[in-house]
Amino acid sequence: MFGSFERFVAFRYLRAKRQEGFISVVAWFSLLGIMLGVATLIIVMAVMNGFRHDLLERVIGLNGHITVTSYSQSLDAFDQTADRLRELPGVVQVTPLVEGQVMATGRGDTAGGALVRGLRGEDFAARDILRDALSQGSLGGFDDGQGVIIGIRMANRLGVGVGDKLTLIAPKGSVTAFGTIPRVKAFDVAAIFNVGMYEYDNSYVYMPFPLAQRYFNREGAATQIEIMVENAERADVRAAEIQNLLGRDYRVLDWQRVNASFFNALQVERNVMFLILTLIILVAAFNVISSQIMLVKDKGRGIAILRTMGASRATILRIFFITGSSVGVIGTGLGALLGISFALNIETIRQWIEGLSGANLFAAEIYFLSKLPARVETGEVIAVVAMALTLSLLASIYPAWRAARLDPVEVLRYE
Repeated sequence: MFGSFERFVAFRYLRAKRQEGFISVVAWFSLLGIMLGVATLIIVMAVMNGFRHDLLERVIGLNGHITVTSYSQSLDAFDQTADRLRELPGVVQVTPLVEGQVMATGRGDTAGGALVRGLRGEDFAARDILRDALSQGSLGGFDDGQGVIIGIRMANRLGVGVGDKLTLIAPKGSVTAFGTIPRVKAFDVAAIFNVGMYEYDNSYVYMPFPLAQRYFNREGAATQIEIMVENAERADVRAAEIQNLLGRDYRVLDWQRVNASFFNALQVERNVMFLILTLIILVAAFNVISSQIMLVKDKGRGIAILRTMGASRATILRIFFITGSSVGVIGTGLGALLGISFALNIETIRQWIEGLSGANLFAAEIYFLSKLPARVETGEVIAVVAMALTLSLLASIYPAWRAARLDPVEVLRYE
């Protein structure tokens, strides 16, 4: 497509002489702008993808794909209902639960709200994200039906460890002549988990199912049933089937309906960030136009001489198209390399910056996750690179066309 002569002249023009230093500086800034724009876009998209993936994985892994509750606030025949649900195609796991809000206290006067989730030991072990997150203790005390499992942030906040006592206060307790007395009971801490999500590590308490039934006065009943299916993306279809099976007395919700507003907000934010950061590349592309127009203006005499020596308009157009597109191609390539490298090591870089500055750049209580996530998707990187290259090539067309349209007679007449 491009001859060796055209490439030679184009790269000769890119290596500006001393008197053409300003043009070279503008070209370098154009390259730098494209490089930073592409790198920033790749990094931000990777972080947004990492957030969505990690939040989705933890929310679904900890809460189930589908939740079944009763409008009567209690599921009395929960085992029979669970057996019916296990027979459905596509259902992987069915977990009866007893859930309730409590106040948790540890050593001293420290207290805080907590959510108790009572489930059987085998159901806890079947949740890979929970089983693999156990950092201290074991399931032994939990299987015995006495100990509870809490998150590492709750343990640190309340000052308790494995083997210590955790006191739980339930607002709905025993009814006496003097009113309702809150139910207070101390439990041994059997294990501590760390799933890496602030909300769960700070406020969730897992309790053996029979113990939770007694504590919340739910003997012989459950408050809800959680269902795991093979394809989480089609949980809404399974939820409709389960609703038809169980009837109107039950309320069936899939994770997409429960968390719709949250994940929709993430998607909108992701799209807006993509649009805003694309403007950086667009501005850099305009810099390419300005630098190339300045180059054409400066090289007018050289263009006229080439034309008089027999170079065609198409040859001149290709020469200056190469000079402009080279800035875009090199900047895009370096930006993609920088962006991917930064995204793959973003957590290490964050820790290094925090250690150097002493500032907390990623507060877990604000961002839900304890580590800065990044997920580089190949298709997205290709889309960013293709967009940057397209803008750069388009920006090179007009200056090259102007160079090809120069009349050598007019140029040399005024030289």
